[in-house]
Amino acid sequence: MDEELRSLTDRLHDESHGSDEYRRLTTTEDIEELATVLTAAGQPLWARECAAFRLGCAGDRRAFETLVLLLNHRDPERCVSAAHALAALNDPRTARAAAALATNSLRTAYALHPVRLLAQLRAPESVPALIRTLERLLAPDDPYWRVALGCVDGLGVLGDPRARPVLEAALGHPRLAAAASEALIRIA
Repeated sequence: MDEELRSLTDRLHDESHGSDEYRRLTTTEDIEELATVLTAAGQPLWARECAAFRLGCAGDRRAFETLVLLLNHRDPERCVSAAHALAALNDPRTARAAAALATNSLRTAYALHPVRLLAQLRAPESVPALIRTLERLLAPDDPYWRVALGCVDGLGVLGDPRARPVLEAALGHPRLAAAASEALIRIA
């Protein structure tokens, strides 16, 4: 069992109180049974998350919409699991969805995991979305410095020269300066 699956099952075990449905969803090999959970009425969030994670990791694109919703959830652990499953899913829509979530100024508080996913995906949408998000977060006293730092780190990983101006601007921010300097070195 990989680390992400173990983390998910441990967390959902507590959330589900170890119910029979939890045991069924974590052990079934029936993909159709998991897919049914995504559309069935009255399913608890933990059950939908479990089914979407397992389907996404198996490459079943029916999990895409649920995983995108979970990527933008207020609970960071749900976001981490969704990002992992979306990366494994390898759906061409993932980068566009992550870019939309990262650049949505109304959801900035929940943008860290979409930002990290964009860097991991290395898609054509990644660099423009990270630049746009970072530009917005360079305002003085912006409270979302962790998201800004995620953008800086991601741009450094991607190494695209288009990021140079925004990374140079990030040098003036104490919490971002060291990471921006490293990112600029990678670009050079």
